[in-house]
Formats: sequence, C-alpha cells, structure tokens
Amino acid sequence: MSQFWIVLGVSFVSFVGMEAFAWCFHRYIMHGPLWFIHKTHHRPRHGLFELNDLFALLFAAIAAPLFYFGARGYPPLLGIALGMIGYGLAYFLVHDVLVHRRIGHRFTPARGYLRRVHQAHHMHHAVRERDGAVSFGFLMTPRPEKLAKKLRERAPQRSPAE
Repeated sequence: MSQFWIVLGVSFVSFVGMEAFAWCFHRYIMHGPLWFIHKTHHRPRHGLFELNDLFALLFAAIAAPLFYFGARGYPPLLGIALGMIGYGLAYFLVHDVLVHRRIGHRFTPARGYLRRVHQAHHMHHAVRERDGAVSFGFLMTPRPEKLAKKLRERAPQRSPAE
C-alpha cells in the first residue's frame, strides 16, 4: 500500500476519532478539573482572546511534533497530525467563526446540519456553570428538541410561590 493511502486513511480515522476524544475531553476535563480555564468560554468575552484558547494551543502543540516526525518518514504519525489539524480547522471555522462570531459576520444557518450544530452549541451555553450542560460534541450533536428536553429536565424546579 502506498504511503499516500496510509496517510489518507489514518487522517480520516484521526479526524473522526477527534470527535470522540473532544466529547470526552470537553465533558470530563473541561467541565471537570479544568473548568477554571474553560469557564472563560461560558462567560461574556472581553477582548479577542479568552483563557479557554489555551486548549487550542495544547492540541497544536501535540499535532506539531506528530506532523514533524510524520513528514520525516513515518506516515501514520503524519496521518494523525493531518486529522487533528483538519479537525482543528473545522472547529475554528464552525465554532469560533460561525457560532461565536469571533470574526464578525451576520450569517446564521437557517436549516440543515450547520443549523443543528449552531443550535446545539448555543444550548450548551444556556448553562453557564460547570454542571448541567448538554451537548459536549462538535460534529455529531443530538437533535435540538432532545437537548431542549434535557435542559428542561435539569432546570431547577421552582415552587408556585416563587
């Protein structure tokens, strides 16, 4: 098998695998012990950057040596790096640009897959605290109706007197 097909196949698996990794990392690490960093993403942003951007640097620091050594003769490492880089690019374009408008625009998807991702992420941000959030994935998100139901179920119950 040529190196091209090895790199292409591993890149695809790496890209898809990043979604599972990102879900677990977001749910159990970012909304867990590293909440003190991630909470900056759940609050109004002041300025161009937020402390949460350190996570992007972390993943870039992992992908860079994989790319370096992969490009020097070990195709599977190059494939892993390219999958991570592709996922990071997709994340930046959809999450940072489309959803959070870190580069100004007025486009809001009206239907389809991008609308679903957009809604799911805004529902994730409906909870500003560490616990109780929904939708920790990025590419594969539950239907908005399902997320809305979970949010209603998790909302604190108020007595009629309140």
